[in-house]
Amino acid sequence: MKITELLDIKSIDLNVEVKSKTETIDYLVDLMAKSEKISDKEEYKRGVLAREELTTTGIGEGIAIPHAQNSAVKKAGLAAITIKDGVDYKSLDGKPVYLCFMIAAPEDGGNVHLQALAKLSALLMNEEFRNNLISAKSPKEFLAIIDQEEMKKDQQEQPVVTEGYRVLAVTACPTGIAHTFMAAENLTKAGQELGYPLKAETNGADGAQNVLTEKEIAECDGIIIAADKNVEMARFDGKPVLSVSVTQGIQKPEELIEKIINHQVPVYHHDGSSVEEVSSGEGTGRQIYKHLMNGVSHMLPFVIGGGILIALAFLFDDYSIDPSNFGKNTPIAAYLKTIGEQAFGLMLPVLAGYIAMSIADRPGLAVGFIGGMVAKMGCTFTNPAGGDVNAGFLGALLAGFVGGYLVIGLKKVFSKLPHALEGIKPILLYPVIGILLVSIVTTFINPFVGAINTALSDALNSMGGTSKILLGIIVAGMQSTDMGGPINKASYVFATSQLAEGNYEIMAAVMAGGMIPPLAIAISTTFFKNRWTKDEQNSGLVNYVMGLAFISEGAIPFAAKDPLRVIPSCIVGSAVAGALSMAFGCTLRAPHGGIFVLPTIGNALMYAVAIIVGAVVGGLILSMLKKPLKGE
Repeated sequence: MKITELLDIKSIDLNVEVKSKTETIDYLVDLMAKSEKISDKEEYKRGVLAREELTTTGIGEGIAIPHAQNSAVKKAGLAAITIKDGVDYKSLDGKPVYLCFMIAAPEDGGNVHLQALAKLSALLMNEEFRNNLISAKSPKEFLAIIDQEEMKKDQQEQPVVTEGYRVLAVTACPTGIAHTFMAAENLTKAGQELGYPLKAETNGADGAQNVLTEKEIAECDGIIIAADKNVEMARFDGKPVLSVSVTQGIQKPEELIEKIINHQVPVYHHDGSSVEEVSSGEGTGRQIYKHLMNGVSHMLPFVIGGGILIALAFLFDDYSIDPSNFGKNTPIAAYLKTIGEQAFGLMLPVLAGYIAMSIADRPGLAVGFIGGMVAKMGCTFTNPAGGDVNAGFLGALLAGFVGGYLVIGLKKVFSKLPHALEGIKPILLYPVIGILLVSIVTTFINPFVGAINTALSDALNSMGGTSKILLGIIVAGMQSTDMGGPINKASYVFATSQLAEGNYEIMAAVMAGGMIPPLAIAISTTFFKNRWTKDEQNSGLVNYVMGLAFISEGAIPFAAKDPLRVIPSCIVGSAVAGALSMAFGCTLRAPHGGIFVLPTIGNALMYAVAIIVGAVVGGLILSMLKKPLKGE
């Protein structure tokens, strides 16, 4: 497939005037829609913005290549613009962008188009080619320049050297569409110019290409890993390895190669894990947040599955048989509650295990898991069997971080062992010493964490009506503050932690609050159409489903366009729903599911009322704040 087959003349515009990165992306998305390559502009744009959050696609040299691969893409395609006076795109080099290509890749659409996109990424590294495109007078001439350069590239390609590489490289970016191939192209070209043949393996969206062989790895001077995601590292054990971000592979290829040649790179020793995450300079706070979310995401299936089964047990049981044994009076209820309790009981070890694994890879999993078990049991040195204290969610969370960083420390300590002992580290040293150490540390902190946990639980249980309503307003309102961001997640994690303590009202308020943003927008777009464009009205209909399913992120595109009206409206609506949920005494054992777990909710009818009232309030406020569109 050729580049010109992906780029429709209708999706090219020259000398456009845009004033910001956001306007640039909106302009390109509209062009992409004109070529009918995407079915849902908002969904596709969400994918583009999600990619921008990872790292800017303004790669420098006046180029930006925003892209997304998601379900909104019907057929692979490109859109392109040249920008008359340049635009501040927050590029890596801080300079204005004059040439933009937007890439749309189908979620499951094979890999033929990726070869053409990889070729485009490589061509854009040619300064003369870029200048010719920026100077094009018409879309037709723009296409002709690409076609001519692509033909020249095909004709000039030399047979690939298959031996004698002094430097090897592996490139990978989160989506594997553009930056992966640009880094490979620049590294390969720099190697040729410096006189050091270089082979680059690309870990793109269609899998690994130009894979490095055992012979090449054994004979090279060193390997450059230019990646922003995990790559397979075991094969490089004992070789000098330089790990950098993919953008450094694009921007500083000569510098990276010279470090390998000049032996300024440490020798890599593999720790037994299948992959190793390459650091891209994230801050400490962001890293801790990612580790926590990794634990929470793995924990949720146990909480949701176990919680719903327990709730169903109460639904199918007969309270009158034995009130003290409610939930296990009938055989089916007893079975459901037993299985649910077992699943639910694993939430804390799983949380701790996957936090530790996120920090230290696979060697951290067992260490963190056992740390979570020790926290769950409430072990103390005076009573190793546990039961004296309630360390709960907070104890398991701390155990996960302690376990992960203990394993990191053990890796450093054991790095000096003879190479012949490498194999016993992951199967003997890390689990035995790591489990012992994390158990000792967790047992030591359990009484302190238990005191905090007990005080918090007592405070929540002692809350009267007014206090509970205020708490409902706060935790539910937080759900709409950043819709899936850190504040939203903080509220959600707090509510989830209280499930383990038997406080089910908080989870109900939080889920009600999270359902409101999409529902409020859906109501406004349905009943106040003159405030919204046709596309926004169509997207609003989808938000009914997203809201009912407790997917607050459905409101993000609307909030991004008009945050000063959308976010406050949603916060008020969520706060109302959370307050009413608390006032009605609604409870929820399952931390997800939305309206689909309504039968398992305590006081389900009034819970539905709380959600409806909150959504209507949010929708009405939003509609009052929004002005009618011109001509409506």
